[in-house]
Amino acid sequence: MITNLIILPVLLQFSLAIILLFFWKKIEIQKKLSIVGSILSVIVAGTLFNTVYGSEILTLQAGGWMAPFGISFVADAFSTTMILLASLSSAAVSMFSIVTIKKARMKFGYFPSFHFLVMGLNGAFLTGDIFNLYVWFEVIIISSFVFITLGGKKVQIEGAVKYFTLNFLASMVFLTAIAVLYGLAGSLNMADLSGKIKSIENQGLVQVTAILFLVGFGIKSAIFPLYFWLPDSYHTPQAAISSIFAGLLTKVGIYALLRVFSLVFIPDEFMKTLVVILAGLTLVSGGLGALVQTNMRKMFSYLIVCHIGYMIGGLGMFTVAALSGAVFYLIHDIIIKTNLFLIGGLVYKINGELNMKRMGGIYANYPALSLLIAVPLFSLVGVPPLSGFWPKIDLFAESFTTSNYFLLGCFIFGSIITLLVITRFWSEAFWKKMENRERRPHIRYYDQAPAYEKALLIIPILFLSLISLYIGIGAENIFRLSDTIATELVDNSAYINAVLGLSK
Repeated sequence: MITNLIILPVLLQFSLAIILLFFWKKIEIQKKLSIVGSILSVIVAGTLFNTVYGSEILTLQAGGWMAPFGISFVADAFSTTMILLASLSSAAVSMFSIVTIKKARMKFGYFPSFHFLVMGLNGAFLTGDIFNLYVWFEVIIISSFVFITLGGKKVQIEGAVKYFTLNFLASMVFLTAIAVLYGLAGSLNMADLSGKIKSIENQGLVQVTAILFLVGFGIKSAIFPLYFWLPDSYHTPQAAISSIFAGLLTKVGIYALLRVFSLVFIPDEFMKTLVVILAGLTLVSGGLGALVQTNMRKMFSYLIVCHIGYMIGGLGMFTVAALSGAVFYLIHDIIIKTNLFLIGGLVYKINGELNMKRMGGIYANYPALSLLIAVPLFSLVGVPPLSGFWPKIDLFAESFTTSNYFLLGCFIFGSIITLLVITRFWSEAFWKKMENRERRPHIRYYDQAPAYEKALLIIPILFLSLISLYIGIGAENIFRLSDTIATELVDNSAYINAVLGLSK
């Protein structure tokens, strides 16, 4: 019975999306169902996490077909942590969507698409089969493409074309890599591949296949140099949509990289060097892109790219301490990036502007709200003792210990750039005086909204800010979790034994 809990996060989101389709034009019912379903998903994710963490790995073999012949679903510390983070972020976004997504857009299936997207994320985190991982990626892409085009504005269509083209390319590369891998090993079960891949005589072709996976997942993760689709597409949808993209869509690519390159393709010196170089260039290019932006959402989008470099850098060093830092940063980044775009939506409601040069006066008019917003912004920068500070300790120390001085320099550069960018944003939007200008009639400003709408704008930001505060103040617990995950990634014997049913 307890093994059936593994698939429940996927089934819950699927059932919720199907139920919402029956209330296609009844928007108020959809809103309530989405909130209730999101809260229920947090409970399910929390239960699954508590069941697995500190205990044994749970597996479910679909259709009763034992691995490696059937499709395996695996719940270990890493996958259940990602499920929990996805449920927390999606619950906040669901609430924020109620007052920021226009009813006209909700009538085109916003909430069903939202829960299909979360279902795809949960499936990707839980699968133990590489082809099944590809299927879940396609569910995510289809759902997210609906979101990007929702509204049909010219800038959205332009962003959607770039988003779809690069992700379609990534899917083709991914599928090609899967075909080559199956031809080499005769299996696509990741636990089974872990043993078989080492016995293949043509290790040169294995290396080429590993690079194909790196390219496929790298495009989805927005790694240098194929990251430009992200800033050109993530700033076009409304804030609620951008926030779920920012928090989770690129991170599922990072999860896939960490999972596949710890189970199947254990990095050798060449691969480590390649990933370290890509991580450093991602940090630098994303940071420089953020530094020159005046559009708030584009600036946030480039910060997503920049901070991907921290997690990729941990994978490149591939030590327990480096992977622990990467996983800790991943946990922090999912919450912070989701919240950052929600904050962007709130700032837009207050100022009616995306251009930071035309913002101002938020601190003078809303001091308490400004202090709340300061928490995630300072966490993003990495001000101690907030959440962004702690993972950098492991990453900085390990890059020095392993003599990766180029990567260490890029880590420092990324931190300084983030400080400069957020300081400029705070100065422009919060401290500077508000210009006297005419308000645009099509925008419903924050001060014009009724009290309940203001509450629904603030509560999700407060909720995620409290989580990020816990990550920072309770860093000891997160370090323990990330160390557990990193140890399991390096020593994957427990994962393999659980999936293949081998004796310990």
